[in-house]
Amino acid sequence: MKRVIGYGTLAVLVAAGVLVWTMQRQIGEQVFASVAAQRIVSNNLRFDDGLHLVLCGTGSPLPNPDRAGPCNLVVAGDQAYVVDIGEGGARNLNLMGYFIPSTTALLLTHYHSDHVDGIGPLSLLYWTQGTKTAPLPVHGPQGLNVLVEGFNRAYELDRTYRVEHHTSEIVPETGGGLTAIPFEIGEQPVTVIERGGLRITAFRVDHDPVRPSVGYRFDYKGRSIVISGDAAKSDSIAKAARGADILVHDALQPRLVGHITDALDEAGNEAVATITRDILDYHATPEEAAETAQAAGVRHLILSHLVPPIPNAFFYPAFLGDAEDAFDGKITVGEDGMVFSLDPQGEVIERDRLL
Repeated sequence: MKRVIGYGTLAVLVAAGVLVWTMQRQIGEQVFASVAAQRIVSNNLRFDDGLHLVLCGTGSPLPNPDRAGPCNLVVAGDQAYVVDIGEGGARNLNLMGYFIPSTTALLLTHYHSDHVDGIGPLSLLYWTQGTKTAPLPVHGPQGLNVLVEGFNRAYELDRTYRVEHHTSEIVPETGGGLTAIPFEIGEQPVTVIERGGLRITAFRVDHDPVRPSVGYRFDYKGRSIVISGDAAKSDSIAKAARGADILVHDALQPRLVGHITDALDEAGNEAVATITRDILDYHATPEEAAETAQAAGVRHLILSHLVPPIPNAFFYPAFLGDAEDAFDGKITVGEDGMVFSLDPQGEVIERDRLL
């Protein structure tokens, strides 16, 4: 039966539409105020005791509107560590309700631009949201002092502006910027941090010619998470990840990158085509990451730093290739906002989503 809107109903709808249009400013402001209040109250992300992994950035230098640059947050008890901070990572942490000043330290795997170009927002929010009286601590291998000195110099004027504008009571002059805490890494793993039942171990990975490049292992109350950083397949990752609950491994699918290279060649863009060929030899494929996880006896493999950009889940099978044939455990293609929680001394890996 065809429904017919009567003149009375139509008049009411038109009147309502006119009312909304004429009061758009007032209605918009009221809705905005309500959402802002809810957003600020909810900016208080809390975790139960245990080991937690938050993917705050799963992208790469190739632009992807749905993925920030490389960024991981690992929470263990009352400690919280950001591992690498690519562009958009701090934005995602904020959107997920994480209080950035609660960060214990920033850990860097290496100094490629896409792993450090989110330092500015992270450092600023660490300082201003928390009225911090000391800079953000940063751990990393040899070369860290050069990066930190350069960053602090680049943001020196910004710091003076903010202190003058907001006063040192709100943004203390002794805060802002970074403090470098470098460590030396050779062929053997080194313990970077050990406190409160948490041990963080750094191990060398193959990302030549970027040297040194490291990954990190987090052990807390019988649970463990390993983050490879950027790396080709190597025995060092398999050894460091032995028996881990979760391995977060970078992944590049050569077949898909090859299509981009072909298109660049056809377009005459030789420079970028050369780059897409060069990157093939210092990242693991999804299949190689799966082989490493299998050799290490890992329970759950998470692929991140995805190359090339993957538009949506429809393309995951093409990206994974034969990876699922090489690993007996679970494989997840990482997405920004995913959360994995490991309860103490248990076996369960709980999964949630914050974006």
